[in-house]
Amino acid sequence: MARKKQYNEEDVIEKAMYLFWRNGYENTSVRMLEKEMGINQFSIYASFGSKHGVFVESLKEYRKRNASIFNKLRASKNGLADIKQFFYDSIQKTNDLDYKGCLVTNTYNEFVDSEDEEIKNQMIDFMVALKQIFIEKLKMDTTKDEETVLKQANYLLLAKHGLAAAARVNNEQEMNDYIEMTFNNI
Repeated sequence: MARKKQYNEEDVIEKAMYLFWRNGYENTSVRMLEKEMGINQFSIYASFGSKHGVFVESLKEYRKRNASIFNKLRASKNGLADIKQFFYDSIQKTNDLDYKGCLVTNTYNEFVDSEDEEIKNQMIDFMVALKQIFIEKLKMDTTKDEETVLKQANYLLLAKHGLAAAARVNNEQEMNDYIEMTFNNI
């Protein structure tokens, strides 16, 4: 008969998520995961298959926890102003948690040259979904043609990516100035 787990998978994944967020994938060892998650290596492998499996679940957890700011953006009706608020909301979320940057952006940067198709596909899916939301919001301004909307969506996607990376080292005023200047250019 199989032993009953003595831990809650969601709780241990949350702990792993914060560890990966702080250290990145490569700088997080299985030993570090054992200590942070409070479970042994056997349990890690039995539940998640590998360090990679824990990481994939951590990314899913991160996206689930940040769904509220994406849902707020999707539901909003003020076009470009809503995108700007999304930028502010996203840096506030990481500032509130006292973590630097965005786990998705950090992962994107860490895995840029990786052969890991699963992680790359998750990053691509995230970026495509965000760009689509930006396109929908930009189209609310009916004076913009399709080409302009697409160029602005690309610009904003890269600006958001840059902002998330900058949040690792820049202070709040610098990030606020960046947001203001970004939207002055749209």
